Amino acid sequence: QVQLVESGGGLVQAGGSLRLSCVASGLTFSSYAMAWFRQAPGKERELIATISSAGSMTYYADSVKERFTISRNNAVNSVFLQMSNLKPEDTAVYFCATRRAPRSYGGSRDTENDYASWGQGTQVTVSS
Repeated sequence: QVQLVESGGGLVQAGGSLRLSCVASGLTFSSYAMAWFRQAPGKERELIATISSAGSMTYYADSVKERFTISRNNAVNSVFLQMSNLKPEDTAVYFCATRRAPRSYGGSRDTENDYASWGQGTQVTVSS
């Protein structure tokens, strides 16, 4: 079965940086597009970044564009989210997820329903 384990969250001051990691097992990682979502208290889960299976295509939500960078290393079954210039409104639980269908990529068209496996999440808190 697919397992995703996120790490790297924590407490940071506004303007600071964090790097989230997600290690996957139980699947042919290099065949699947990956994504990062986040969910703030009282809000719906938000898709913030996606990356194609080979890493050649990426998508960012407007809320994180030019501040966050998604990347992956298929040799170690990992996807990353480099977050810079963090703002208090970035405070949320961050989740990685695998796309439901292998060898497919939806970019900006993707929704939560396109993703089948989720990690447990890692908390990011940005203080002002």
